[in-house]
Amino acid sequence: MYTTAETRVGGGRVVIRYCPGCRWLARAAWVAQELLQTFEATLTEVAIAPAESGVFQVWLDDECLHDRREVGSFPEPKILKQMIRDRIAPTRDLGHSDR
Repeated sequence: MYTTAETRVGGGRVVIRYCPGCRWLARAAWVAQELLQTFEATLTEVAIAPAESGVFQVWLDDECLHDRREVGSFPEPKILKQMIRDRIAPTRDLGHSDR
C-alpha cells in the first residue's frame, strides 16, 4: 500500500490525453514524468492515452484538471502539481512548487 504519512483523500489515477497527429506524445510523457517524480508514492497510476485531433487534457479520476482547448495553452507543471496535491494529499508540501 502507501508508505508515506500522507492521507489520501481522493483517487489517484491520472490520464493524460494527447493528439498523436499534433506530435504531443513527448509533451505528455514529460508531464507524466513530472507527476510521477512528485507523487510516485501517492498516485495509483499515470496513463498516457491518444485522443482526437487537437486534444491535450489532464484528468484526475473523473475530473478534467486541464484542457488545452479551453485554456488555450499547455498545463504548467507547477499549477498542475498544486491542483493534484490539493485533491489527493492536501497536507503535502511541494517545496519549490508551492512558492
